Amino acid sequence: MAFHRRNTDRKPHAARNTTRFTPPGQGWIWGRHAVLAALANPMRHHISLHVTRNARAELGETSARLAKEETPTQITTRLPEGAVHQGFALKTRALAPEPLSAVLDPTHGLLVVLDQITDPHNVGAILRSCAAFGARAVILQNRKSPPFFGALCKTAAGTAETIPHLRVTNIANTLIELKKAGRHVIGLSKEARTGLGTEIATHAGPGLVLVLGAEGSGLRPRTVEHCSAIARIPTGPKAESLNVSNAAAIALYEVSRFDPRINPPSQTDPAQQSIKNGRLNQQPNRTGAKCRTQGSGAPPKRSTQAEI
Repeated sequence: MAFHRRNTDRKPHAARNTTRFTPPGQGWIWGRHAVLAALANPMRHHISLHVTRNARAELGETSARLAKEETPTQITTRLPEGAVHQGFALKTRALAPEPLSAVLDPTHGLLVVLDQITDPHNVGAILRSCAAFGARAVILQNRKSPPFFGALCKTAAGTAETIPHLRVTNIANTLIELKKAGRHVIGLSKEARTGLGTEIATHAGPGLVLVLGAEGSGLRPRTVEHCSAIARIPTGPKAESLNVSNAAAIALYEVSRFDPRINPPSQTDPAQQSIKNGRLNQQPNRTGAKCRTQGSGAPPKRSTQAEI
């Protein structure tokens, strides 16, 4: 009995082999938040939009005219395996990066530099934290950095469209230029002796630069050499290290505590304000009695809050 070769593969995702690859400078974005944010970004130049019937109802009039209505399976075959599209897939062109000259001025706000961080999920998560805590821009290296498409945009949940990014040839040389402009550059390393909270509190302001390295290898030696200071996030003994996106979120939050746009003086925690004034507010204990203040002669209680 003769066996004849089939013209198509039985595997459900075989059709993706013809649609997965796109020309340089183009790519796919999928997921509801990522696609809607990209459609709202006037800096994006779109090629094609593919949505399900339910997803089409969420589009504006202009986007709806561009959209091609397809089944979930048809959309799935256009994308890399494992892409969770939620009924939205957009083929678009890459965002143009900003020039370094646009962010050199220390008054322009916090910068985050990523030294050889290649995982798109980590970069996307860092972008989301940058948006939440008021960073001005993210700086990446031209080589070994993921494009602003796909999993990066899906993880960023729309913030890839709102946080500007720069791409530079050499990270160390870029740090030199940032320091010449008057910025204070803090590299994160678990081997550092200085706590991150102390370093940020000493140099708080819009001129800060945070530098994060790849998981495992960390910051490269020449990157460390051109940081103004190296600091660590203190952690307990049960975890050897933090995921880089988690470390970025902690560091960004610590900087945001000194940012009046995010933490206005009127919203300052009363306990923190009391400590700044050199006293503790009287607060009832479990029995209803009032605690003695530091000024009453009682020794102050040791803080249980770890330094960040």
